[in-house]
Amino acid sequence: MFKNPNLLKSRLNAKEKQREQSTVIKLSGLMFLAGFIVAGLDFRFEWFTLPRGVVISAATIFLVAYILYAEVLRENTYLSRTVEVQENQKVVDTGLYGIVRHPMYSVTLLLFLSMPLVLGSMYSFLIFLVYPIIIAKRIKSEEDFLEKELDGYHKYKQKVKYRLIPFVW
Repeated sequence: MFKNPNLLKSRLNAKEKQREQSTVIKLSGLMFLAGFIVAGLDFRFEWFTLPRGVVISAATIFLVAYILYAEVLRENTYLSRTVEVQENQKVVDTGLYGIVRHPMYSVTLLLFLSMPLVLGSMYSFLIFLVYPIIIAKRIKSEEDFLEKELDGYHKYKQKVKYRLIPFVW
């Protein structure tokens, strides 16, 4: 908020201009709504209780992912919730961006898959397993856009081979 108010402003703007990206945002919202409702019902009616070790491990993963999230925000001041290219934007290819092309999505994958486990809900976790599919769709569309609109992105794709998970995809 104090160090980079423009980053905060762009992170709060969730109005997608591209139809495909708007659909991805709506699907994510539906997934969140369903996942948290199911987690609450699972807790209330004790449908399935996860072992304490699973919950503690998930909480640890969540905290590490949150720290990585802050690092991604620090590394890339062009981050936006919408797919866009900002004025004077340059490709960031150092730090976590030197490992995968979309570290923000990698970190949110860890965050979103650990959340239902922290809440102790296996059923909610199953709902959140939709997120990797949603995010893969977003990444494909976003990369097509960035390759057309952001100078140097094609070269960056050649340098950093993996989109989300090192040595996998």
